[in-house]
Amino acid sequence: MKYVPHQYQEHATQHIIENEAVQLCGGAGLFLEMGLGKTVATLTAIDELMHKRREVKKVLVIAPLRVAAHTWPKEIEQWDHLKHLTVSVCLGSEKKRKDALRAEADIYTINRENVPWLVAYLQNNGKWPFDMLVIDELSSFKDQSSHRFKSLRIIRPLIKRVVGLTGTPSPNSLIDLWSQLYLLDRGERLGKTVGRYRQQFFNEGKKNGHVVYEYNLKKGDALLGPQIYKKLIYEKIGDICVSMKKEDWLTLPPLIDNHVCVSLPEEVRTQYKKFERDSVLSLTDADDISSVSAASLTQKLTQFSNGAVYDEDKQFHEVHRLKIDALADVLEAANGNPVLCFYSFKSDVARIQKYLKGYKPHLLQGTEDLDRWNEGKIPFLLAHPASAGHGLNMQHGGNHIVWFGLPWSLELYQQAVARLHRQGQKKSVINTWITCQGTVEDDIIQALSRKAEDQNNLMVALKARIQRILSA
Repeated sequence: MKYVPHQYQEHATQHIIENEAVQLCGGAGLFLEMGLGKTVATLTAIDELMHKRREVKKVLVIAPLRVAAHTWPKEIEQWDHLKHLTVSVCLGSEKKRKDALRAEADIYTINRENVPWLVAYLQNNGKWPFDMLVIDELSSFKDQSSHRFKSLRIIRPLIKRVVGLTGTPSPNSLIDLWSQLYLLDRGERLGKTVGRYRQQFFNEGKKNGHVVYEYNLKKGDALLGPQIYKKLIYEKIGDICVSMKKEDWLTLPPLIDNHVCVSLPEEVRTQYKKFERDSVLSLTDADDISSVSAASLTQKLTQFSNGAVYDEDKQFHEVHRLKIDALADVLEAANGNPVLCFYSFKSDVARIQKYLKGYKPHLLQGTEDLDRWNEGKIPFLLAHPASAGHGLNMQHGGNHIVWFGLPWSLELYQQAVARLHRQGQKKSVINTWITCQGTVEDDIIQALSRKAEDQNNLMVALKARIQRILSA
């Protein structure tokens, strides 16, 4: 695909190129909201620095597990101007990680949990080979007491360029900025220690004995109050951190589709293919497939893609947690912003509530829930597109939509998206699809993209898929 960058992407790329970490203890912070294309903007800067300016030799990317495994490699494959870049994914067993580090590549990706191991391993081998570091989801290093932060702090002086990618910081997370900025500038702007940062900008809040677990911005003057300290913090970091909100750059309110494509491991892919073939063989005539049998087949395959399949007694059985894990990554990337998640089956709700209870999922059930959502009191709302469709105004509660399972019905899909993407919405709406690659969801995406009659899409796609399966 040809890359035609938006103005803000060009600005982000240039910001990375111009901010070398060794100059005035710089580094480049990109506080871009989800869906603005920060990965391709960063890769474009890496390509410029590595292959045109010859200023960078090896790049380390630290990211959430699935982002390190799939997002960065796939982003390189997607764009024509980046296809010459090589990437080595340092995941899996210790042997696989070591082999990946020894491989010749431009970019090396690793998950953040393995950062302490990486630093210790390379220190023992006497050489730190990376002159550029990209931390995808910089906010995951907000805890200065964590092993991952302490490990990076040790080797930070050895790195020529550092890039931190994250969502726009919320007012409640300003106390967490210190460790993130330290990895960029080694304490040049917010202080060499977190204690100095707290002393300068915050007062102690709630505490348990001598343990303080809440800090509040200082009161400030009578006119601006605490805002004056927030302004001071932003001014201090403004030369190296670019904060971009979608509404500042795009026509309001745009709808930004964000596709999270999950790759099935070999074992799960084999299981899916068998399940798919067995389900198809239960149909008598592929050419004479009825709408009822097509809908039944699609429902079964979609259940598998979502991770749990129902039996004849209407009990569900879990087959994988891939989408659950991907949803957790999306919620983290939302950085505390409210998320409206559309599900397909009751099994989706049960599993989300079980595995992601830390995000406080709440099931939409009545008008009281709608009021609480619009008041910003529900951080993670679960809804079925059929029950949150026509006539509901939900645009005041948030701007993040996540599809745990996509519907075939174009009308159902469009009406559900319109709950947030409508008049009165003040922010760009991020519309995230979580799908499993190589499953029936590929057909659903094509059907929705074509914007044709959903019933016709269903029949055409299912017949084509059945013929492929039977001829395999």
